[in-house]
Amino acid sequence: MPTVIHRTPSELEDQRARLLADVHMSYEQLRDRAETYSLSPHELDVWHTIEGIDYLLERDR
Repeated sequence: MPTVIHRTPSELEDQRARLLADVHMSYEQLRDRAETYSLSPHELDVWHTIEGIDYLLERDR
């Protein structure tokens, strides 16, 4: 049986902020570097996670 994790919008916002702090970039900096394919593997993982969080937050609004 698959595992499902439930998070509140506030928890997702907190996770998003922690991820950006972890890579020492703003969302805009991370996005711009993703567009030019200049992210490290860790930064790319963060980018994909943030994209997923943003998708969930937009669906919740």
